[in-house]
Amino acid sequence: MLNSSRHWEKVALRLADRYTVIAPDLLGHGDSAAIRGDYSLGAHAASIRDLLAAIGVDRATIVGHSLGGGVAMQFFYQFPQRTERLVLVSSGGLGQEVSPMLRSAALPGASALLAVAANRRFLSALRATGDRLARRGLRKAVYLEAIARALRPLEEPGARAAFLHTLRAVIDFRGQRVSARDRLYLLGGMPTLIVWGERDNTIPLEHGRAAHLAIPGSRFRTLPKAAHFPHLEDPDGVADALREFVESTEPAHIPDSEWGAIISPRAPRSRRLRSGAAA
Repeated sequence: MLNSSRHWEKVALRLADRYTVIAPDLLGHGDSAAIRGDYSLGAHAASIRDLLAAIGVDRATIVGHSLGGGVAMQFFYQFPQRTERLVLVSSGGLGQEVSPMLRSAALPGASALLAVAANRRFLSALRATGDRLARRGLRKAVYLEAIARALRPLEEPGARAAFLHTLRAVIDFRGQRVSARDRLYLLGGMPTLIVWGERDNTIPLEHGRAAHLAIPGSRFRTLPKAAHFPHLEDPDGVADALREFVESTEPAHIPDSEWGAIISPRAPRSRRLRSGAAA
């Protein structure tokens, strides 16, 4: 949420020597249009499916961060035949708890407050404060920088509206309102990696640990230097984790004919999905 494909550039460049890396901007994010429309997880997942189809990619390893983790899981549920592996980075959708700032942004009247917070003078002052704290070696500088980075795209009214539509699709004043925990068993045969920043104050690290225990055969890796934006705070760590994961796993291949058996309550939860060659 509020991220841009440009935020993934350092990770992408570390992987592009061997892999085709596709880093899209979701609708209302980055350089994509902030249209009046559907900003649900399902709609975002469908737009990724359409993008892959348009550029001729049948199947892929799907990587999602925060809101993107929810989109990545939704992509798997809607299009399992197109998913070879799943990587969740500090992912949403794995528990109710989330930072008070995001809960507050879901309240009525948040649009006016965001307009004030996204004012260029305020952002400049916030960045300057973060720089001063960074020079003094204080850890709070990381959080101020993250807030300034998140607010910067909201200078335009259309971007603020898209952000609020996206936010309210998954978060309310009580926390995250969308959960994938009751369906994590479906990932039992899907190669799954969970990556989390050990300093994450936005979504608790325990959400990642619990998901790892709930997904048979999944892998779990924490990054000590990272908070909620590991791809920005430790791009080397994220790239190394992705490369090792892809190189040491076989891509899953789930034909449409097998999906009914996988989701059936009578199907064993530890069912192994058939593996196939990479697309």
